[in-house]
Order: sequence, then structure tokens, then C-alpha cells
Amino acid sequence: MMFPLQLRPDAVAAELLQYGNDLTKGMAALSEIGDIEVGCSSKQPVYRSDKIKLYRFDPQVEKPHPVPVLIVYALVNRPYMADLQDGRSIIQGFLRQGLDVYLIDWGYPDGADLYLTLDDYINGYVDRCVDCIRDRHELEQINLLGICQGGTFSLCYTALHQEKIRNLITTVTPVDFHTPGNMLTSLVRNVDIDLVVKTLGNMPGEMLNWVFLSLKPDRLMGEKYVDMVDLMSDRDRLLNFLRMEKWIFDSPDLAGEAYRDFIKQFYQGNALVKGEARIGTHEIDLSRITVPVLNVYALKDHLVPPESSMALEGLTGTGDYSALEFPGGHIGLYVSESSQKTIPPHVAEWLKQRS
Repeated sequence: MMFPLQLRPDAVAAELLQYGNDLTKGMAALSEIGDIEVGCSSKQPVYRSDKIKLYRFDPQVEKPHPVPVLIVYALVNRPYMADLQDGRSIIQGFLRQGLDVYLIDWGYPDGADLYLTLDDYINGYVDRCVDCIRDRHELEQINLLGICQGGTFSLCYTALHQEKIRNLITTVTPVDFHTPGNMLTSLVRNVDIDLVVKTLGNMPGEMLNWVFLSLKPDRLMGEKYVDMVDLMSDRDRLLNFLRMEKWIFDSPDLAGEAYRDFIKQFYQGNALVKGEARIGTHEIDLSRITVPVLNVYALKDHLVPPESSMALEGLTGTGDYSALEFPGGHIGLYVSESSQKTIPPHVAEWLKQRS
């Protein structure tokens, strides 16, 4: 049974007046905020190749863990999401747990990078960064942690170069790209990607960003801006909001050939699960991975459904497989206050027990 809304004109008018007053005060506060700073942990570049940089974060303990961990981020958006701000940084959490942390920054590809392939990224850039860290620490093996698409890259890399990896951690990583309800796969499954790359060259990051936002249009393109008025009078909360907005719209273009290959093999062909993926001339067989694996996934992830990540269990050849379930979303796993209390301690303890 439907009940009519009981709206009193005077109450509606009062609410609209209050909203207008809050918006006016909020705009004044907004005008006083200058550049939005992101990244809270100090770091130093230790290696460069073309547009990529390898950073080492300054350790926060006197004797960090002897086996460093390299974070491989996705090609989409910028990696400072993992170090967004004080108290909302998974990297800060790792450092406080005594880990020695490195991260690959892919930079901003341009027309000169159109023909970069997945082979260039995985067997080229990632491999050289791994070797750089191994040389710096005089180690045969290091730890690898992949984020989203970077987790898929890390799986492929470990399958090909396992002799260089001690432990592998995947976080919100797509493995089975054809699970029910996978909205991104539904969007691109029948797209002529060859025509897209022929027409556009590099895939515009802004276009991809709007695709991601369209998956939750009410929340991500409307509701949150209405809600923003309620927090504009609180400078700290406003800055939190603006830092996230800066990251969302800081979208590098994707090298055309790498984009083409990733979409066709993984999203359209689901080649990783089928054992048909190829990086360059190399076949990717996940059963070759015998190092310890920790798979972290988010239950409310709308970009990488948890079932997509959970599919990893049983595909590798490791006898030491663990999974960690986070009761939040794709980005919340890295920036929420609750994740800071659970993810870094768990990952650090898992690594220390296996090193």
C-alpha cells in the first residue's frame, strides 16, 4: 500500500533555506582552500625508466623488515590512492608495521607510448624494478603486492619470474572476468576494441573514468555532491572529500596497445582463468605459482566483484594459500579508517611469518 508523503510547505521552505545557508557558508570555506595535497608518506625515487618511477618510502622503524615489498598499481588512476592522507593510507600502515615499501608510479603515457604492450609493462618495467630492489638489498627474492589490475599483472609476473618472488599478495584483483554481475565485463564484452584503439590511439583516461562513475551514477555523480553541503563547514571533512575527488579525476591515458591486449585477453576472452593468457610470447599458467599467496578482496566491491577475486583459490600451485575478506568497497580497502586497523597488521604479520 502506498502512503502519501506528508510534506508541510513551511517545513520544506525551512529546509530549503537551511540548505541554502549551508551552501553559502560552504562556498566561502571552499574558496579559502588552496592546492589539495595528497600523499602523506615521504618517499624517494630510486629508479627511472621512460615515464615510470620506482619510489622507496622512507622506513618508519629503525630496522625495517629485511625483505621489501613492491607495490604494483593499476594503469588506471594514480597510485597515491594507497597513500592518500594521514590516517587514510594503507602504505602508512605498512610502514608503521615495519615493512620496507617500494611502489611503481606509471606516470602519464602520451602519444610516444601508444605501442607499449603488456609485455613491455610486465616483462619490462616490472621486471627491471624488481631487479633494482633485489640489487639494492642484495636479495634473490622480494615480496610483491598487486592492486586491482596491478594484481593481475603481479600474477602474470610471478608465473613467469617466480625465482625472484618470495611471497605474493593480491588485493581486489580481477581473476575470473566473467563472474555474474561483473558490470565492467558487460560493458566491454561486445565492443570492437580494435576499432576503439584505431580511432583513439591511447585510451583517454577521462573517458574510462566516466565509465567507472556510470556504474553507480546516482551515488557517484549526484548524491555525493548533495551530501557534500553537509560537510563543507568542517574543514577536515571537506579536505577529505576533495582529496578523494582529486584522485578520482586524476586519470592518466592508457597506452593503446596495452589497453587493447588487456581488454581482449582478460575482459573479453577471460584468458587468465582459462589458462590461455599470453604476455608477449610467454604463456601464463597460474599453476606454476608455488610461492605463498595472500588474496585480499572486498565484499562490497562494484568494480571487481568478490567472486572475481575469490576465483584465484585453486588456480595456483601453491600449498600456502590464504584469503582475507574486507567488509567494504574497492577504494575503502585502502582509505577507510576501518581498513587501516585490519589490513596492514594482517599483511605484515602474514609476510613476517613467511620470511
